[in-house]
Amino acid sequence: MYRTQNIDSNSNATNAIRTIALGAAAAKPAAVKPMISVAGAQQNELLRALSRTDLEALFPHLELVPMVAGKHLYDFGSKFDYAYFPTNAIVSLLYVMEDGATTEIGVVGREGVLGLAMYDAERATCSAVVQTAGYAYRLKSSVLRELVAAGGAMAQLLMRYTFAMFAQLAQNVVGGRHCSIEQKLCRWLLDRLDRSLSDEIKVTQDTMASMLGVRRETITMTARKLQADGLIQYRRGTVAILDRAGLEACAGTCYRAGKIGFEQMQASAWNNA
Repeated sequence: MYRTQNIDSNSNATNAIRTIALGAAAAKPAAVKPMISVAGAQQNELLRALSRTDLEALFPHLELVPMVAGKHLYDFGSKFDYAYFPTNAIVSLLYVMEDGATTEIGVVGREGVLGLAMYDAERATCSAVVQTAGYAYRLKSSVLRELVAAGGAMAQLLMRYTFAMFAQLAQNVVGGRHCSIEQKLCRWLLDRLDRSLSDEIKVTQDTMASMLGVRRETITMTARKLQADGLIQYRRGTVAILDRAGLEACAGTCYRAGKIGFEQMQASAWNNA
């Protein structure tokens, strides 16, 4: 915006110079909040399990946000300001050691929610880092707590989801101790495949090694074996799943046990929706 400076009243009007000064930059148009639709929100399976009435009642509180790969939604010890319902993004739950080493303890995609806090003073016990970019619907934690306190459909869904997540975390503990690296890698790939919209997973060997807490060379040898067996095809930065059934057979109970909880949750949610 431009503004005309005041002319000195002592100057001769004919000789006065009207000076145009650059004022404050023109205000940018306010960002338009993306429209929230039933079809869009239902890309997240928890939101999809709500009745249309309950889902539309959330619209004034939902915000569609981009999930950039590498973004930290929260870290150990931080307060939960928002809960995130991913649609096509995949988020790793990581435990970071004092020396900087990381181990994945869980994974969340379109089947779930992140940042679920039941009381205001609750703090994160791990870090949540976006692994696969996409989008999520964001809801203030305070709003979600009010919904849970009121009971109803959302409270029931979140209780079922908490049970399923506990089963996943428990299986991670058991698998970390008793499963072979081949089984753990198969399960890790299947966990991503379940939450992906394609049969290809964008990931590097360094990332897989970090998530599984092993050396990169170990991942290289294991991936080569899976490829030789016709289960996957690995190209630089991309793993294509060629034989899902074979991958599940290779993973064995390391994968199935953790998946049962989510299958039970989904069946119960849809039967009661």
